[in-house]
Amino acid sequence: MDISLQNDILELVAKGADLVSVTDRLCREVEVQLPEVLCSVLRVDVAGRLHPVAAPRLPEHYLHAIDGLMIGPKVGSCGAAAFLGEPHVSTDIERDPNWAKFLDLVLPLGLRACWSSPIKNGRGEVVGVLAFYYRVPRGPTPLERRMVQVCLHLCAIAIEQDIWRAKQVRRAVQDGLTGLPNRSAFNASIGDLDRDAGSWGLILVDLDNLKIVNDTFGHVAGDALITHAAKCLSEAAAPDRTYRLGGDEFAVLLQSPAALADLAGTARRLLAALARQPELEERNVVPRGTAGGAVIAEGDTAEQVRINADLALYHAKETARGSFVRYWPGIATRMAQRLEAINLVERALAEDRLIPYYQPLFDLNTGEVLGFEALCRIRDGDRIIPAADFFEATTDGKVAGAITERMLERVTLDLRQWCDLGVAPPHVGMNFSSSDFHGGKLRDIIPATFSRYGVPLRHLTLEITETVYLGRGDTVVADALRWFRSQGLAVALDDFGTGYASLTHLLTMPVDFLKIDKAFTGKRPTKAV
Repeated sequence: MDISLQNDILELVAKGADLVSVTDRLCREVEVQLPEVLCSVLRVDVAGRLHPVAAPRLPEHYLHAIDGLMIGPKVGSCGAAAFLGEPHVSTDIERDPNWAKFLDLVLPLGLRACWSSPIKNGRGEVVGVLAFYYRVPRGPTPLERRMVQVCLHLCAIAIEQDIWRAKQVRRAVQDGLTGLPNRSAFNASIGDLDRDAGSWGLILVDLDNLKIVNDTFGHVAGDALITHAAKCLSEAAAPDRTYRLGGDEFAVLLQSPAALADLAGTARRLLAALARQPELEERNVVPRGTAGGAVIAEGDTAEQVRINADLALYHAKETARGSFVRYWPGIATRMAQRLEAINLVERALAEDRLIPYYQPLFDLNTGEVLGFEALCRIRDGDRIIPAADFFEATTDGKVAGAITERMLERVTLDLRQWCDLGVAPPHVGMNFSSSDFHGGKLRDIIPATFSRYGVPLRHLTLEITETVYLGRGDTVVADALRWFRSQGLAVALDDFGTGYASLTHLLTMPVDFLKIDKAFTGKRPTKAV
């Protein structure tokens, strides 16, 4: 091969021509200069399998038959050369043991000899094979040997360039840590989807505990958590595709009818998959996630679906962490109302306008006051704002905790004053939220506040709703209530009949009082039947 042809091949590589084009040109030039030779180039993948790249004069069925063939010391000439890392000459295919398994394939083609040479990269690793086939039994000539040396060098350059280019393409669309498609791939994917209503949907999942794992165990453990989460989500979502958008955020692009028909069920399955126990360097750390989702509606763009799913995820993280929220048209209004409620409460706390509003509890037979329920209210000039107007603020754990601490402080102070006057009620009930119990501070705050004012704990009744007691499906609330009862506090189940609880639950609930909701009692028959 003369210098000009070598330069032509190198120019093709430099201009970014694909590997098939470069090697096809090379093989054809060889066959022009060496008419007795049938030239072929094969790639060897990382699993050690052969893949034809260029072979202009070999039939398609032959190339198809050897595609994916595992290399080995007895696998023809190309398989042996790739396996051993050195040239293999078969001067007579019909009598060569290496070809025994392939005679029915190669002899009908009139091929009688083969000389295969390994193509190596700069690190000496075999990345391909260059083969010269002959129609008569013979070995290579000195000219052919010189030609092969030049061709091996050119093939190595072309293959390394192809590998580099493939890595660049992969890097552009693949997450380096998890191997999942990345944000660029996600953006390209949703951009290609049609806009038929209901034809596809999106679930976004955020890992809730990545920062804690990174801060506690280090970023190696955090990376292991992300990798584990990626595996769990992609397996649970299949055949739908999972993407890592970056950090702790994943996206699942839904197109399968079953997943779209039950978006909430699909999300629950994904979140449940995250709960599979990984082993992170002898530390059991389970990923916890929150999800939001949306399905394309009439007139939506792909970007609007993404925004809708993002709004749902944000709302889920703020109000229902650990679960799923589906987008609905009024979600933005709901979020605005929630932020307004949070601002209202925060201003009231800063200006000391959050107060207990005491509602008496009477004995219906005697009219005796048995106690009070401390209802949270906000004073606004001459107006008293009821809790229903700022209830959304209590879905923020930080705000809910601040409300609880302020109410405890005010109620305990009032109890202290009533005790000093000798008119203290037997007990005052106060409502507590799920975040109060799961925040982990309630067992410290209540005793500390009552101790500071010298008020016995028996004067406080903890009131909880069925949703608080049963909502998360764990024992945190029940364990805390048992502990408080052991300290002398009473527990009341509020709004019974509106949530999950049944009479069967009452057998195991650690409660002293049952407050039946008026919506429940209002439906009772007025006459005996």
